[in-house]
Amino acid sequence: MRLTTLATFALASILCAKTHGFSMSMSVEKQASIQSRRGFFSAATAAAAVVTSASFQPIQNAAAAPTVYKLDNGVKYAITQDVTKGSYPQEGDIIAIEYTGYLANGAIFDATHSQGKKNALLFKIGSSAVNQGINSMVSEMKVGQKVQAIIPPELAFGEKGICLENGECLVKPGATLVYDIFLKKASIPPP
Repeated sequence: MRLTTLATFALASILCAKTHGFSMSMSVEKQASIQSRRGFFSAATAAAAVVTSASFQPIQNAAAAPTVYKLDNGVKYAITQDVTKGSYPQEGDIIAIEYTGYLANGAIFDATHSQGKKNALLFKIGSSAVNQGINSMVSEMKVGQKVQAIIPPELAFGEKGICLENGECLVKPGATLVYDIFLKKASIPPP
């Protein structure tokens, strides 16, 4: 029978206690205080029997890995906070989102809650106010839902990226981006 890590640790602790401590360089004095070989092995066998006969439950992961979905256009996402109720926004609806945008190395390049920003981003679905990846992701979300989306370069900032005139880029050309998005509100635009 294969011992789990916990069982192996318990067995080792019992064995070390039976031998009055363990050291790679035991002194002659300690070697003399060790029980007879027969006594040691019978104690070790009894300890192993106790450990292996105990019913250990396998350690379960604290949280299962999230399910990753893929939209037809290539955006991949995982739902990080789901809602049971809520409606899907329609093309042309005005929505409010909070988001954090990350580069592939984990650096934040933009966020609605960064220093000096405390408002959600308001825009009309289908407009050019945000990149195509965010537009398509938000149209698949329910109000109140949070997702983490991976946006491929062609739906983010493409081969242009976001660069200054001096050549320094906030988002390099061809960059895949990750967004944490929270859909706060959606409303029908006024006539």
